Amino acid sequence: MTTLSPYDSMSPVNQTAYRAKEAAAILAPLPRAAKDDALLAIADALEVRASEIVEANAQDVARAREAGIGEGMIDRLTLTPERVRAIASDVRDVAALPDPVGEVVRGSTLPNGIDLRQVRVPLGVVGIIYEGRPNVTVDAAALCLKSGNAVLLRGSSSAYRSNTALVRVLRDAVHGAGLPADAVQLVPGEGRDSVRELMRARGLVDVLIPRGGASLINTVVQESVVPVIETGTGNCHVYVDADADLDTAVEILVNSKAQRVGVCNAAETLLVHRDIAPAFLPRALDALAAAGVTVHADERVMAYAEDSKATVVEATTEDWETEYLSHDIAAAVVDSLDRAVEHIRLWTSGHTEAIVTTSQQAARRFTQLVDSTTVAVNASTRFTDGGQFGFGAEIGISTQKLHARGPMGLPELTSTKYIVTGDGHVRR
Repeated sequence: MTTLSPYDSMSPVNQTAYRAKEAAAILAPLPRAAKDDALLAIADALEVRASEIVEANAQDVARAREAGIGEGMIDRLTLTPERVRAIASDVRDVAALPDPVGEVVRGSTLPNGIDLRQVRVPLGVVGIIYEGRPNVTVDAAALCLKSGNAVLLRGSSSAYRSNTALVRVLRDAVHGAGLPADAVQLVPGEGRDSVRELMRARGLVDVLIPRGGASLINTVVQESVVPVIETGTGNCHVYVDADADLDTAVEILVNSKAQRVGVCNAAETLLVHRDIAPAFLPRALDALAAAGVTVHADERVMAYAEDSKATVVEATTEDWETEYLSHDIAAAVVDSLDRAVEHIRLWTSGHTEAIVTTSQQAARRFTQLVDSTTVAVNASTRFTDGGQFGFGAEIGISTQKLHARGPMGLPELTSTKYIVTGDGHVRR
C-alpha cells in the first residue's frame, strides 16, 4: 500500500508552510559562515538585479497613484536604485552582526554535578504579514536567515509585483549559496483567504509577526491561532516640559514629526506644559508650518494660532488616538507633567514617547511613569529603530510585553532550549 505524504492533501498555502518547515530544519544547525555567505550573495544579487526590482516596483507605484493613495504611503512603497543599494548595504550589515544561535543565555553546574545550559535556538518558521513596504521583504528575509529561521512573506497586494521580484532575487541567491531556496517564500495568493489560512497554520508556522496599520495588526492578533508577536502602531508623543530649552524643543518636535512622516516612530501628538506654552507655541507653530504640518489643536493651543503661519484645525477626540502617517499632528496644552502622562496613558499605542526638559527630576519621573517600548529624553522619537539602536535591520517594533518588546533584532528571533549533560545521572 502506498503511503501518501500529508503534503499531498494540503492547500497551496499550507504546502508553502510545509516546505518552509523542512527548510527550517536544515537552517537550524548551520554554522554562521554558511548563513553569512547566503546574505552576502543576496546583497550582491540585489545590486546586480536592481533594475529588475525597480521596474516591477514602478508598476506598483503607478497603480497606487491611480488608486489615490497618499504620498506618505507612496513614499513607503517606492524603491529607487539608491534605496535598493541601501537595502543591500543593510543586508551586509546583518551579515556582520554576531550570530545569536548557540549563545549561552545562562549556565551552571548543579549541586548534583549535572551541567545545565540555556542556549538560543531559531524560532523555526516565521510568517510576516505586512503592508506596502517592500524593503520589509528583504529586511525580514535577512534577519530570519541570519537567526536560522525560514520565512514566509505575505505582503500587501499594493506591493505584489515588487515583492514577487524581490523574492525571486532572494531565492536565486540563497539557492546559489547552497541553502534551500524554500527558506524564503512568498505566500501564494493576493486575497484575504491566503492570510486567513496562514493565520490558521498552527503546527507548520511557529510565529506570525504583523507589520502595518492598526486594522491589520488587530485582525492578526484577534484571529490567528498561530502565536503572534504584535508590532503595534505608532501613536507617539512629544511632551515639552516647563523647563525645556526652547531651541532644543522646536528642533526635536520638527524632527520627530516631519523628518519622515510615513513611519511608525514619527510623532503624532504634541503636549506642552502650560507654563512654557506662551514662549514655545508661537515658535513651534511657525516651525511646523514651515515643515508643511497641519496642527489639530485643542482650545488652549488655538489661542496661540491667530498670529501663526500654521494651518490649524480644531481637534476632535479621534485625533488623540490617530496615527496620521502624514503631515498632521495633534496638539494640546497640559497643566503638569502628570497630566501629560495621563494623556499618554489614555491614548498611546505604547510605541515611543519623548520628553524635552532640562530638569533631571522631570526626566526621571517621566521615564518612571510612562510605560512604552521606548521613552526618549531630549531626543527625537525617530530614534526608535533597530538600525539606530545598532541591531541592524529590524523585523519590527514589538509593543507587547511578552517575548520581545521594542525594536526586534536577531536575538528576538530566537527562542531557547535547555541542554542537560550528566554522567549517568538518574533522579531518585
